[in-house]
Order: sequence, then C-alpha cells, then structure tokens
Amino acid sequence: MQYFNLDKIEAKELLPGFHGKFIHTENETFAFWEIEANCSLPAHSHPHTQVLKLLEGEFELAISGQKLYLKTGDVVSIAPNEEHAGRAITRCKIIDTFHPVREDYKV
Repeated sequence: MQYFNLDKIEAKELLPGFHGKFIHTENETFAFWEIEANCSLPAHSHPHTQVLKLLEGEFELAISGQKLYLKTGDVVSIAPNEEHAGRAITRCKIIDTFHPVREDYKV
C-alpha cells in the first residue's frame, strides 16, 4: 500500500500556468493540475495512455485535429502517440492518469 497527502506535495509549474502535483506508482502517474485561465498546452504526443478528467472549469482539447470543449465532469481517453493540445478557457482543475509511469514528471 502507498499513502499520499496532496497537501504535502509541492506543486510544480511545468508549463506557464500549469501547476501540477504528481504521484507515481509502479505502473502509473497521476497528475493533479490547477491551470490558470487562457493558458495553453502546445501540441505534443507521448508513448503513454492518458485519461483526463476535468474536475472544474472549461477546457478546449484538440486530439488529432478534432476539437472538444470539455466541462466539469467530462472524461477523455487519449491513445499512446496521439497528438493533442489544449487551452484552459477558465481556471481549471484536471486529473490526468498516465500508463506507464511518466518518468519526465519525476522532476
């Protein structure tokens, strides 16, 4: 068993306006994001399966050229190596789950 307390994990700003707290297990990474309004995530891809859940706010997500307008409670699965980009329309809270572990988030 592993126990984590998010209040004791320091947030890291990996991109302007994207503040994340990260939990790594043996097989997955969980990213807890707080994103400032109007901040953008540039187009990128990675070899991880990603599941995104929007906890609060509105977020525009483009996956392989298809735009989605996400609202609180929406969940999206992104396949490995699928190009995606995004923009926080409002201040947002998002949980991302990645499989396998995001070694680059162990900063």
